[in-house]
Amino acid sequence: MPEEEIKQKRHHEYELGHSDRELRRLATQAALVDPMTRQYFSRAGIQSGMRVLDIGSGAGDVAFLAAEMVGPTGKVVGSDRSSVAVKAARERARQLALDNVTFNECDPAAFAFDSPFDAIVGRYVLMFSPDPVAMLRGIARHLRPGGIIVFHEVDWTGTASSPSSPIYDNCFRCIVETFHRVGTNLNMGLGLHSAFIKAGLPAPTMAVSALAGGGSDTLSGIDLLSDLAVTMAPVMEQSGVISVSELGPDSLQERMRAEVIANQSVVVCRYEVGAWSRL
Repeated sequence: MPEEEIKQKRHHEYELGHSDRELRRLATQAALVDPMTRQYFSRAGIQSGMRVLDIGSGAGDVAFLAAEMVGPTGKVVGSDRSSVAVKAARERARQLALDNVTFNECDPAAFAFDSPFDAIVGRYVLMFSPDPVAMLRGIARHLRPGGIIVFHEVDWTGTASSPSSPIYDNCFRCIVETFHRVGTNLNMGLGLHSAFIKAGLPAPTMAVSALAGGGSDTLSGIDLLSDLAVTMAPVMEQSGVISVSELGPDSLQERMRAEVIANQSVVVCRYEVGAWSRL
């Protein structure tokens, strides 16, 4: 399938889908990056008692984090266009007995909520939007005067291994090339500054973090990268980046970890970028 046709087909889709395996991957991802998100939210001013709108909630990890931060006197409203994701998030909220979180199946930029929010948050959402500036404009109207908007997005600029680990480096290359071919914004993190300003928001305060370490960590950037590659394997093949058999998803994580350990490499994952401002 030609690259442009692939882009058009996926233009308004979340490229990673909402399968059970993807929802499990999101849980692993949350365990690794939640501390960074929490720091960005805290620095932005998310606190007890706030009413918060979570954009692109997926399985609910960011909404649950925000719910913990606002406490029982606060409220979090999650939003996602996928009925599968919303169903999963609602079930998880029920299992966790969280009564300060609700989820709506909707386009939050176009939806009419019953009252304004003290804060709007999102993680890994704008990178999949065909027009992140328009999305920011659309959701910002839900903020009260003085409200906070904070996003956590990624930038793949800094991903590397040293000494070089070929399996890790090739996996990174395949992910980046696939995202490029389907039209995902690989540099949304560092692009947040420009996007906020173009959307008419105050210039944001920003911070950058990254996962880095060797191969012996129980949970690390190796897990983050390999899990993502396995989920993306069918799209990689469809996009002509690499065949599923060549990628070897069933043993990818084990081979990657073994090579990093054998080479005594340090692997650095993508940049995790936070940006926030107050109206």
